[in-house]
Amino acid sequence: MGRMQTFDTAEVVRAARAVFWEHGYEDASIPALEAATGLRRSSIYHAFGSKRGLFDAAVESYLDEVVRPRLRPLTAERVEPGAILDYLRGLHSALERAGSFASENGCLLINTAGAPIAHDETVRETVADYRAELHRAITAGLRAHLPGPPTDRRNRLADTCTGLVVSAFALTRVDNPSALNSLDTALNLITAAE
Repeated sequence: MGRMQTFDTAEVVRAARAVFWEHGYEDASIPALEAATGLRRSSIYHAFGSKRGLFDAAVESYLDEVVRPRLRPLTAERVEPGAILDYLRGLHSALERAGSFASENGCLLINTAGAPIAHDETVRETVADYRAELHRAITAGLRAHLPGPPTDRRNRLADTCTGLVVSAFALTRVDNPSALNSLDTALNLITAAE
């Protein structure tokens, strides 16, 4: 008869997510994951199969609990005209808080894109899908905010704004002022297109 699980899986995944987010997959040691989750190595492997299984669970948690709630106003059935500006200003505010987790660590998936684990096909697809989801949300926000410009012009603006958001996520760890400038540029481009 197997042992009964005595821990909350979602809490364990959130704790591990913070370790992966801050240190990356490769530098997230098993002892660090044990310390963060309160589980022993054997329990981690029993519950998630491997460190990689725990990482995959952390990525899903990140998408479901961090990314998609922030994108929800842009992916709703009816997107409000100001939703794209609110999204960009909200990101700016999150990255602007000196010492905040978001400011210090950027985006788990953008960080992962630059790490060795990104050579794994499944991870590569997950990062690409995330970027596509972000682009669709920004496109929907621009469509609601700027119904007048031609579709191709709005699509180019969506490409640019998506790139600026990704840039902000990548830069905030090493050059926070430039990360914030990327978001300001996106906001200014949208305002100029009004």
